[in-house]
Amino acid sequence: MTFTARAPSTSEDAPGEGDPAPQARVDFQTYPSRYRHWRVGVEGPIATVTMDVDEQGGLVPGYELKLNSYDLGVDIELYDVVQRLRFEHPEVRTVVLTGGKEKIFCAGANIRMLAAAPHAWKVNFCKFTNETRNGMEDATANSGQTYVAALNGTASGGGYELALACEHIMLVDDRSSAVSLPELPLLGVLPGTGGLTRLVDKRHVRRDLADYFSTRSDGVGGRKAVQWRLVDEAVPRSKWEETVAERAAAYARESGRPTGATGIELTPLDRTRTGERISYRHVTAVLDRARGCAEITVLGPDADPPTAVAGIHEQGAGFWTLAVTRELDDLILDLRTNETDLGTWVIRTKGDAARVLAYDALLLGNGGDWLANEIVLYLKRTLKRLDVTSRSLIALIEPGSCFAGSLLEPALAADRSYQLSGVFEDADPGVDPATVTVGPMNLGPLPMGNGLTRLGTRFHGDADALATAGARAGEALEAEDAERLGLVTFAPDDIDWADEVRIAIEERASFSPDALTGLEANYRFAGPETIETKIFGRLAAWQNWIFYRPNASGPDGALRRFGTGQRADFDKKRV
Repeated sequence: MTFTARAPSTSEDAPGEGDPAPQARVDFQTYPSRYRHWRVGVEGPIATVTMDVDEQGGLVPGYELKLNSYDLGVDIELYDVVQRLRFEHPEVRTVVLTGGKEKIFCAGANIRMLAAAPHAWKVNFCKFTNETRNGMEDATANSGQTYVAALNGTASGGGYELALACEHIMLVDDRSSAVSLPELPLLGVLPGTGGLTRLVDKRHVRRDLADYFSTRSDGVGGRKAVQWRLVDEAVPRSKWEETVAERAAAYARESGRPTGATGIELTPLDRTRTGERISYRHVTAVLDRARGCAEITVLGPDADPPTAVAGIHEQGAGFWTLAVTRELDDLILDLRTNETDLGTWVIRTKGDAARVLAYDALLLGNGGDWLANEIVLYLKRTLKRLDVTSRSLIALIEPGSCFAGSLLEPALAADRSYQLSGVFEDADPGVDPATVTVGPMNLGPLPMGNGLTRLGTRFHGDADALATAGARAGEALEAEDAERLGLVTFAPDDIDWADEVRIAIEERASFSPDALTGLEANYRFAGPETIETKIFGRLAAWQNWIFYRPNASGPDGALRRFGTGQRADFDKKRV
């Protein structure tokens, strides 16, 4: 079975020299008219999202999505659903997630897909799935859209993990429906989309009960599932629809979501892709395959922001902060999934720093407006996606850059940053030196997965350095000041700039990619551990290691043997 994605390319996605075949690319853009696996119904403040997977609609040929099992294509649609509910339906206060098939909510990730997928595909699949679940939790916590799981039948593996991302879990009590995490006994792996972490950290299931539950392939249902905190309530089928409606209405009444608001349409992105370049209106990536890097440039706004919050609504998806965030989000997913050989991302910005700060000020000054709030939250989630991406990040701060406020965050997220001291020798007269500017966006609204700002993470354990940097907020800092404050790593002058940058990129390409991933994942998340850092650090790392081991993926491993009637042949040594 050849693992080649069959997602259609858009007409502008023409291959270039040395480019993989267009059908091999995964496209993360979709629209409601293209959904094959989800139905969305909105009635006033309640949205019902029904999972009804098309068995023949797999992203990759060679397997059927039976029993509402899912693959990456199913999750791409779910991510789109979550985004559109937040931006296009401000009236929605409760989102009811349920299944569209008889006596089954979801059987989890498709096992035959996982068994045949190369390791990198499994890793990206698990990571994207986790991020989508986190987005649902973020909507519940910060957007007044509470997710309620209405499990109309059995939810196993990733299906139960999807329910765990919801605020409230209802399970039909019909003596056959259950919740389960059968990955360990059946597949020789772990629940890879945060299942174990949410079980004990979010739902506070006792560790001994979690151990029993996770080794029992048939799961737990009914009153015992409620007693063990695996679900919040078990409801008889005779009272199912009535009780689900009551719970949805109760959560809707508690929401602070606005009434009478009009959503904005998330219009299709204007994207052009060739073998050497991915271009949007505000973001461009040059794919340098010879050096193993992608050179990303983010453009600042080309006009001043609207004078009032009404202008954000009028501009809709064209509002600069929302537009650039959507483009960056799509680019990260594209590069992460389709360009695995490009191990280093070089990040530049270009534009007017004052305008960037003005857009930030408009958003933060109108935090009570639902759309302004959603845009900031989306920017936060996209930067978190950058944080957990297994690529080396290098920021280059040159004359004409606009690393300020929200656009300073990618530089603070980078593993290393270089700011040119002075100007280039051949610069036009009157060119100003490169600067960086700390703004209000850097001081709280955009936390990382560890709950700290990127500045707070950068200066973890050094309160004086953090306070000193914060005290210079609003100042355009040239290289010497920025380096002294610890805001950038190095500040070479024109004589050394080209060599230092070249060596950094070449050096990165010469190292083991696996070692770099481990290195970066360890030091990017200093400070407190949270559910998110556990999922993306500890859990995701162990899950990916276990996926790679012969006991799971080998010819006699559990993933390969599943469904054949043969038992897996395990190497019994504990490692």
